[in-house]
Amino acid sequence: MIDPRLIREEVTKVREGIQSRGYSIEMLEVYVKKDEEWRQLLTQLDSLKHQRKSLTPKQKPTPEQLHVLKRLSDEIEQLETKVQEHETVTRQSALELPNVPDATVPRGASAEENQEVRQIGIPTHFSFSPQSHEEVGVRLGMLDFERAVKVTGTRFSFFTGIGARLERALIQFMLDLHTIEHGYHEISPPALVNSQSMMGTGQLPKFSEESFQVSDSDLWLSPTAEVQLTNMYRDTILNEEQLPLRLTAYTPCFRKEAGSYGKDVKGIIRQHQFDKVELVKFATPDQSFSELEGLVQNAEEVLKRLELPYRVVMLCTGDLGFSSAKTYDLEVWFPSQNRYREILSCSIFLDFQSRRAMIRFKQKFSGKVQYLHTLNGSGVAIGRTFAAILENYQNEDGTVRVPKVLQPYLGRSVIKRETELKTGD
Repeated sequence: MIDPRLIREEVTKVREGIQSRGYSIEMLEVYVKKDEEWRQLLTQLDSLKHQRKSLTPKQKPTPEQLHVLKRLSDEIEQLETKVQEHETVTRQSALELPNVPDATVPRGASAEENQEVRQIGIPTHFSFSPQSHEEVGVRLGMLDFERAVKVTGTRFSFFTGIGARLERALIQFMLDLHTIEHGYHEISPPALVNSQSMMGTGQLPKFSEESFQVSDSDLWLSPTAEVQLTNMYRDTILNEEQLPLRLTAYTPCFRKEAGSYGKDVKGIIRQHQFDKVELVKFATPDQSFSELEGLVQNAEEVLKRLELPYRVVMLCTGDLGFSSAKTYDLEVWFPSQNRYREILSCSIFLDFQSRRAMIRFKQKFSGKVQYLHTLNGSGVAIGRTFAAILENYQNEDGTVRVPKVLQPYLGRSVIKRETELKTGD
């Protein structure tokens, strides 16, 4: 949620920021009007309370004074109800507004205007025609899409045999790296979250149609562990000494991918269920942008150790996520497509999420309580990393080399087709 004072004092800046993201200014104008009406009612309420206080006698009131005081109290009670109703409507309107992009974010309308920051490694090219990750995975018995469709439906998959082991190895490798070397505190959270948690990180109300809700309940299948990790500290005041606070978690994630049909129908790039190791940070405003750069470096280290060619891209305003003030994407090279594909995002939200979730910190010396800044990034999406390995490490004979850093986890250096599990037809 945008700081109301920023809108009141710098509405031109907020208007330009929202416009640069491709959003209609109408929603901002609606909010400004509701906020003004609410504050006018508050002023009226304060005036009536002051009037009642000034008319309250020190001695026993006369019948005439009682009549006046009773009338004022009735008016105050009615106005308090009206103020509360307007406050609820104003807050709901505020929840619809996207975050304001940071001044360093390039202006642009779409992903085509994102800016490349750096490129690491040389894109993989083969002397043979490379296969896609789904072709490699199915051929080696690592992925099974047909049975997943039978059991669940489209955009789901089975990781089987050595494929399941590779998936598990990636999870363990990433968690070990982030906890042992990068200093993150590991959490194993529930997969279900309530609406207030979804509201706190910005998934609701805007993205309700892209999320899975449990029927006849207030629970949702979590679309990302960002929700659980951030909301662990909802309605909490941390001490400044605790910051920056760094958390990581492996979880399954669930998204309907609304509007994405026709894109990446094959393979595991865009599925309704996927695994991810998430990184979340809480920081003071003075720390947060430095922590963002550190977050990107932590995510990059995963790809560097896997020796996957990738590039870092800064998203333009038109491609930013709803809650983000600034985002870096890491894109990995996919030989079968001859292009880079997004594998993770690292974002800073400033106080946008902490205002929604009421997460604050107490300054060490002044004792002042203020909203902290939140950040999050993937560290990394397991399925997309799995796919990138199959594509970049495939051999002409149909086998797949195992990245050196994963060999101790898998106990092998090459993946060959294993004997198929006898499951029957």
